[in-house]
This record gives sequence, structure tokens and C-alpha cells, in this order.
Amino acid sequence: MTAREIVDRVRAGELDHETALDLLTGAPAAEVDDALDTALTGQFDRLFRNGWQPLELHRAVARRGNPIQARLVAEAATAFLRGKEPVDARWRDQIPKPVGRRQDRIAVLDASLDLLGELRRLPAIEILIPPPGTPLTTVPHHGDQRILGRVRALLAKAEATDFPAEAETYSAKAQELIIRYRIEEVTAPAVDMTPFARRIGVDHPYESEKAGLLDAVARANTCRTVWSPELGFSTIFGFDSDIDAVELLYTSLLVQANRAMVRDEKNVRKARLKAFRRSFLVSYGVRIGERLRETVEREMTGHGDLLPVLRSREIKVHEEMDRVFPRTVRTRGSRVDSLEGWESGRAAADEAQLR
Repeated sequence: MTAREIVDRVRAGELDHETALDLLTGAPAAEVDDALDTALTGQFDRLFRNGWQPLELHRAVARRGNPIQARLVAEAATAFLRGKEPVDARWRDQIPKPVGRRQDRIAVLDASLDLLGELRRLPAIEILIPPPGTPLTTVPHHGDQRILGRVRALLAKAEATDFPAEAETYSAKAQELIIRYRIEEVTAPAVDMTPFARRIGVDHPYESEKAGLLDAVARANTCRTVWSPELGFSTIFGFDSDIDAVELLYTSLLVQANRAMVRDEKNVRKARLKAFRRSFLVSYGVRIGERLRETVEREMTGHGDLLPVLRSREIKVHEEMDRVFPRTVRTRGSRVDSLEGWESGRAAADEAQLR
């Protein structure tokens, strides 16, 4: 077989990459490189044209732990952009910078063949940002960057302090600021606003529990999420300022949760550590959701006239989610196998969030 035939069989799933690697090591280097480059470019082009954004694909590949493959994604995104107009700035700004030193040729061949098989299995996903070379769509962004800057600063203080009471105060003020801004937004002169979607990475370990925390934060802020565990991300639906706030708040809460979990697991037996962490994160997410809803109810007191407007926004968010994901499955909640972890997670949520 020629190098191109070998690579085509790998791409078609007819030949495993280990066998292909043995066959390709004896073929002319130039022929092998050309065949692999053509095959990988074809797969990258398919994915970029069918919804995958550079950072999403880079993250999906990088989480497999092979730096060569992550570098190949960065190089492919740059190549895909070349010569294409128009280009959405949000797409261009995502292109990661290739990093890494020169690798052994066999290691590069091995990584490339393995990546080819992995890319072949990735499906098309919803196009949220137009890929380069396709007509641009205007997504009005109404988020007030000054408000988001203040929220970001408060959450940074919550993450930095070693005192739970301080973290609670800063996080509470951040959520209150988010709600007050939402009230200002819905009482402003009518603007044609529509909900949209953004994908947020959910990293292992304990992806299910982290996705649950993200969903709890989203629901408290009139957003909804759909978790795609096989792809490593959740798609969040809502209005742009709400999504911005949810992403900031979720990221900060995750930092605070990890810090509290490490602090509280010191006396947990090694055999029970996994159960403790899983139970901790489940409890943390549940309690965070409760406290965020309490804050929303408190801040909305006296604004009953806004409820029809907010309800209308929620309906629009649901409609957009149903359009993109007409068939979703409600997942089972994670098991709680550690009472100690549950109680510790709930206490940590009380520290991190609202009175």
C-alpha cells in the first residue's frame, strides 16, 4: 500500500493507528508527510466548517494529554484562517499560539495518526460563530463591560482571601450586582434583544458534578444549560450579559470549591477520597443554587412589575434551547456516598456564597 492508502484506511476506521505506524515508518518521508497533512487538513476543515471553534477543538484535543496533538490543532486553525474573508473577530481571537519543542519524527507520526482517528469520531455541532469565509451574523452585545469588570474584581477578591467570611461577602456582592444590572437592563428603553448560546468547557475529573454546579448558577441567572459529556462542554443559553455573568461566577465558585475541598479532605482516608470529593461537589452545587435563588428573590423584592418581562425572557431562552437541542435527556444525579463530603460541601457553599 502507498502512504496515502494507509492513511485513508486509518481515516475510514479500517486500520488501527499502531499498525499504520509500523507500515508508514518504512515509507518515504515526503510521501508520508503529504498524506498525513492532506488527511488531517480535511478533518480539521470539516470540523471548523461545522461548528467547532479553535479553542473548543484545541481544548478537546489537549485534554487527551498529548502536546503534539494540541500543537497540530493550533497550526491547523491558523492555516484554516489563511486567505478566507470575511472573518468574525470572535473566531480569529480564539486561535491558540502553537507551543512546544521539536519532536521525534516517530512521536509526531504516532500522534498524528492517533489524532486522525480521534477527529474522525467528532461530530458536527451547532454553529455559534460563523467560520471564516462565511457571511457574518451580527450578535448585538449589550453587556456593560464596566459592570462585568466590577463583578470580576469582586470575585477575584473572593478567590484570593483565606477568610471564608470575606469570600462570602465578595461573592454575595457580585451576585447582587449581577441582579441589579439585569433589573436596569429590562427597565431600559426597548431594545431588540435575542438570546444566544455559548459553550463552556467542563473539565475532568468529576465532570458531572461540575456541570451540575454550572447549571445551578445558570438557572439562578435566567439561563439554561445542556451538558455534552462526550465532548467535554456544556452549552449555555441566555442573554449575553447573563451568560457573561454566569461564566464569571461559575469559574470563581469552582476555584473556591476546589480550595475548600482540599482544605477539608486532609483527614479523609485515601480509600474514601473519591467518594468524599464527589459528594462534596454535589452538595456544594445544590447549596450554591439555593443561596443564589435566595439572593435573586431578595433583590427582586419590590420589582413585581418586572416579573412578566423576566418571564418573557425565560420563555425566549427555552425556545432557543429547544431549537438547537430539540431532543435532550435528563441525566441522573450523581450518587452521594460520603456524608462527610456532603456536609463539608454544604458548609463550603455557605462560606463561598450568600448569607
